[in-house]
Amino acid sequence: MNIRELPKREKPREKLMREGKEHLSNMEILSIIIGSGSGKRSAMELAADVLSADKEGIRYLAECRPEELSQIKGIGKAKACEILAAVELGKRIATTPVEEKPIIKSSSNIAAIFMERMRYYKKEHFVSLMINAKGQIIEESEVSIGDLCSSTTHPREVFVDAVRRSAGSVIFVHNHPSGDPEPSETDISTTKRLMEAGEILGIPVLDHIVIGDGRYVSMRASGLMEA
Repeated sequence: MNIRELPKREKPREKLMREGKEHLSNMEILSIIIGSGSGKRSAMELAADVLSADKEGIRYLAECRPEELSQIKGIGKAKACEILAAVELGKRIATTPVEEKPIIKSSSNIAAIFMERMRYYKKEHFVSLMINAKGQIIEESEVSIGDLCSSTTHPREVFVDAVRRSAGSVIFVHNHPSGDPEPSETDISTTKRLMEAGEILGIPVLDHIVIGDGRYVSMRASGLMEA
């Protein structure tokens, strides 16, 4: 099972970049960590040897020691250390407490987060916030920098991360370098166009907050997001 002989679409690194890490098998993940083969054996073959070294499979690595792992032909001390370091990193991530995300209850919550960050920007920054069913921000994505217009805020770019993260809804935030947060006609028309796209995707747009210098405007509260 030589990685070089695999079609490009099926090579572990290319597959990770294309489909995401969640779609890799244990053997593919391990082959990426191993990196290169040894002698006539590919990284994929070495990964298979590691996973079959014990009846527990991948769980064997949780308590394995470098000297045990390095006994597998082609896995020297350096590769053994790299594999076990990756295993330990995964264990530490799994046991790190998850910080409770704040629940967004009003536009003032959003303004409090973004005001000091965005009020001094010299260009317009358009940010999409992905919201879960609990009303928490699960991810923030900077969609564009520059004047807000249809070419820089195409629904494809705006909603791609929201779809990927299975967001229940989105909130948009952008700043006005002039310091005046009053929404422009372009702001309003762009927001309504994105609302239509969100309705089709089943990801409603809850609000669009415009940040100025110490002031902000909620387009939802101002009635600017009505059909």
